[in-house]
Order: sequence, then C-alpha cells, then structure tokens
Amino acid sequence: MSKYTRAELEQAFDHYQEVNVRSMATQDWSAWANQFTEDAVYMEHAFGEMRGRETIRAWITEVMASSPGWDVATFEPEWRMIDEEKGWIVISFLNKMPDLGDGVVHQAVNFSLIKYAGDNQWSYQEDIYNPMEMAKLTTDWFAAKAALEA
Repeated sequence: MSKYTRAELEQAFDHYQEVNVRSMATQDWSAWANQFTEDAVYMEHAFGEMRGRETIRAWITEVMASSPGWDVATFEPEWRMIDEEKGWIVISFLNKMPDLGDGVVHQAVNFSLIKYAGDNQWSYQEDIYNPMEMAKLTTDWFAAKAALEA
C-alpha cells in the first residue's frame, strides 16, 4: 500500500508548479526552496549535488539571479508520470525562452524526478537533460534577440 494517494501526489505537484510559476514571476525563490525538506538532495547534472534546503535555496537564488537563468520565461510541464507506490513523479518540462516575436519557439526539454515527503515537501529532485542542448538553446536565443535588436 502506498504511503500517499494519487490525489495527494497530484495536489502536491500542482502546488509545486504554482510556486514555481510564482517564483519565476517574482524572482523570489524562497517559497520554491521551502518546498524541500531540510535534508533534501537536489541533483543538477551541470551544477552538481546540493544537500539541504538552505544549500538548495542559495544555489537556485544565485542561478536564477543571472543570465541565462533570469531569461527563461517558463518551465512548462509537458507531461508527468506518477508512481504512487514510491511517491515519485517524473516530469517532462519545456524550458521556454521569451517569445521574440520572430515566429520561432525557443525551447528545450528537461526531465525531473521529484520524490514526495508529505505536506507539500519534496525530499529529492534530479534534473536530467542534455547540457549541450541547453547551451544551444540559450546561444540561439541570444543570437536571435541580438539580430532583431540590430
């Protein structure tokens, strides 16, 4: 028997995403970091392993306070799979850059595994993506932006 119901996992993910959207809009990442347990582990393949909520908070605040972090418009969930027995959710996010009005959608896929700990708290997150694809995304977007501004 699962520790968490599917309904609780769905609600917790919806809350996670609402906080994500709010943090993107305000650039205040404290509420986002507060969704992690005090002893959470965050695996980010380009930045390494972060242990503990405060380490996660320091990292996300720094990353999103500079370009290209602050340039990302959204992390839109494309789909998700829920493992009720484990309390895990796998998400496909589309990292979208702001629309430049040139008719080109600048985006790349990022998969995340999040592990639920109850009470809208997550004990683990791992972001899985191709760093070369992300680098190309931002390089192409900045080049398109510069061309449009010229």
